[in-house]
Amino acid sequence: MSRNNISSNMSSKKKERIGWYFYDFANSAFATTVTTVFLGPFLTSVASAAANDAGNIPFLWFEIAAGSYFPFIVSLSVAIQVFLLPLIGSIADNTKYKKHLLFLTTYIGSLSTLGFYFVTGTNYALGGALFVIANINFGAACVVYNSYLSYVAGEKSAETVSSMGWAYGYIGGGILLLLNLYFFSNAEHYGISTELSIRICLASAGLWWGLFALITFFTLRNSPNKPHHTTNNILSHGFTSLIKTIKEAKNYPQALIFLLSYMFYNDGVQAVIVLAAQFGNAEIGLTMDTLITVILIIQFVAFFGSLFFGYLAKKTNPLLALKISIVIWILVIFYAYFFLYTKLDFYIMGIVVGIVLGGTQAISRSIYSQIIPIGKEAEYFSIYEVSEKGTSWLAPFLFGLIYNFTNSYRTAIISIVLFFIIGIILLLKFDFIEAKQKVKVTLQ
Repeated sequence: MSRNNISSNMSSKKKERIGWYFYDFANSAFATTVTTVFLGPFLTSVASAAANDAGNIPFLWFEIAAGSYFPFIVSLSVAIQVFLLPLIGSIADNTKYKKHLLFLTTYIGSLSTLGFYFVTGTNYALGGALFVIANINFGAACVVYNSYLSYVAGEKSAETVSSMGWAYGYIGGGILLLLNLYFFSNAEHYGISTELSIRICLASAGLWWGLFALITFFTLRNSPNKPHHTTNNILSHGFTSLIKTIKEAKNYPQALIFLLSYMFYNDGVQAVIVLAAQFGNAEIGLTMDTLITVILIIQFVAFFGSLFFGYLAKKTNPLLALKISIVIWILVIFYAYFFLYTKLDFYIMGIVVGIVLGGTQAISRSIYSQIIPIGKEAEYFSIYEVSEKGTSWLAPFLFGLIYNFTNSYRTAIISIVLFFIIGIILLLKFDFIEAKQKVKVTLQ
């Protein structure tokens, strides 16, 4: 190969990496603006407006409290993902339509998110349906997007590329959230009602997602791996391949150990993210303005945290960097239990969480990308996504259960440390070198 061809290939790979980074920049707007901040309170208020005298609304075949509607539709969307994402991964790996699938799931999700603008009055059913569709496609797109990691990394380390992707995501999600919070806080100044301002903020996440994803689609190739099979019936082949992948997974015991470890420590991570605001409000008495400010701090600090842990992983090794991040999470939980009493204490915790959050997520993704079979990345990343979503209710459930019996948020918050401890114990049994060697042997 000539020097010019080598230079051209390197330039092409760099463009694809940048395009891949921008997908994180694009879709993180959904996670921050929609899921984390605005949709829960908004949809609860819409459902409450439609409630009967007992405060209940019809949901599927039941009658539920209006306040339970948002958690229920989140659970419904996750339950559907558990069954759907492995099929999406199988189709992505075994056909020539990987990029097409990313495009389809992206713009179904984006358009569904734009649809929140039309959720008015008591139309909670429309809001719930749009969220279920958007969240399913958000997860499906993540499966396909993550499967590109090993390919776009090229000559660079997976840790560096994964960390940069998360960094782009935190910046993208943080910028839009900052703009939306300014717009929401000044809605009256512009002669806009609070309800309309929230609808505009929600819709803006769909526009942001779809707009910046175009950079990805202009730079990524259709499919980095040659499909294993071709078939006229994509769905039936997807199911067949999925069953085969599940059976073959036992041939990668170290990958399964890592996945089990990830299920536990990531459940702890998700619980801290979801429950920190409730703890701050109920236990310390922090205002919503303070809580939102901390969310923004976490977003932007996580940008630097992702880069720092990517650097640490490169200079030491990824597994050591991941273990360090989990130890820090354990210290965060103990800090919350023993020392978290004031607004300043909460800000300090937010900064530490931001630093370690990006690192944990980025390194976990990069390690996993290196211990799964090449050519089946999307299938195995679908299992990764299901592992995250399928168990992410355990730590919050334990938190709620302990609070129910003790009436103490501090006792409830310390229970989350159990998930990090189990996660790191399992991680001590994980052999990264053996796991990577198994993939090489399989290829040969």
